[in-house]
Amino acid sequence: MDLAFELRKADETGKIIKGAKEAVRLAKMGGAKLIIIAKNARADVKEDVQYYAKLSGIPVYEFEGSSVELGTILGRPHTVSAIAIVDPGESKILALGGKE
Repeated sequence: MDLAFELRKADETGKIIKGAKEAVRLAKMGGAKLIIIAKNARADVKEDVQYYAKLSGIPVYEFEGSSVELGTILGRPHTVSAIAIVDPGESKILALGGKE
């Protein structure tokens, strides 16, 4: 799967929430279908996302690139350490979490 292509497709046709604070909030509320976190995200952010996502039954995928690369894929001029997929749209991005 081409992660960059699927992420852009999900961003265009579905709903993606960008940012670590929002990803943690959605993990707590159970409002996301998948959370993607950058490999170099802060340790406390990773722990929070993984802990609350596990409680809510939300799969977490660790992006092998940096937060700069994740931001670039999404067309952002800044770093993005975590994103929450609320609606995958026409993409197959949920396959990363073992769901489709």
